[in-house]
Amino acid sequence: MTIEILKEHQQKLWYAAIKIPMYTVAVIPISAGTAVGYAHSQQLHWGIYGTFMGAAIAIIAWLNLSNDVFDADTGIDKRKAHSVVNLTGNQTLVFWLSNLFLGLGVCGIILISYWLRDWVVLAIVILCCLLGYTYQGPPFRLGYQGLGEIICFICFGPLAIAAAEYAQNQSFSYLGLATGIIIGITTSIILFCSHFHQVEDDIAAGKRSPVVRLGTAKSAQILTLSVITVFVLITLLVIFKLFSPWTLLTLASLPFAYQLVNHVRQYHSQPDLVSNCKFLAVNFHFISGLLLSLGLIIDKINLL
Repeated sequence: MTIEILKEHQQKLWYAAIKIPMYTVAVIPISAGTAVGYAHSQQLHWGIYGTFMGAAIAIIAWLNLSNDVFDADTGIDKRKAHSVVNLTGNQTLVFWLSNLFLGLGVCGIILISYWLRDWVVLAIVILCCLLGYTYQGPPFRLGYQGLGEIICFICFGPLAIAAAEYAQNQSFSYLGLATGIIIGITTSIILFCSHFHQVEDDIAAGKRSPVVRLGTAKSAQILTLSVITVFVLITLLVIFKLFSPWTLLTLASLPFAYQLVNHVRQYHSQPDLVSNCKFLAVNFHFISGLLLSLGLIIDKINLL
């Protein structure tokens, strides 16, 4: 019985380490950018979409694994049982495994660029990877200075949407920029929420995350404002006719937004209770992003 319990505990740790829900940060930007491309051309290149999705997932795996490696260097993950480095006890192995995923992801983007006979997408993705490295990688470690959310917004918002849109029709648009801003905010909310339960560890390691700098109470207020901003922006973009009225489908994600905001407002200063708020943020990000993408596509299918 004890062995079975230990095995079950180990499986839960590995599930937490793999961070499967977090891969929505690959799925949603690529899907939303593809939807923007479709909105302009009414064509969808499934091979490019599938390849881009696979490449994006591989690059997220690189980010997750390399972050564990770099956090092991600073000691911030000493008490993090589900760190891949802590689970394997082999930091070097995890480092090279992360680089393997990076290589696979870049190869996928190179293949897309070859099909397009155009290297713009590759240039954007390389820029995103470089910015992603500065988040935790030495000597930059900009995440430790509280700049992680800005990097996240840029990479997973405007840049990711632009790359996916360009991959579909070799053009950029204001629609893509507006969509990128929305997706950038909801993605950054996930990272922001990941700080609430580890304030003590962050302070000990010298990491000045936004939640450390502002305190959990004020950070909970900023989270509420950020979520409200998403819906206000979408509504304004519909009013000014940059977004289709179909994108108001995103309002159906309001229950997920409320669940997230209410949970953090209640438990922001209680690490054990607030720790799952990042998964509530993932739910909001995924549902709102999916509905936004559907709204962009449905508008051009002429269902009515």
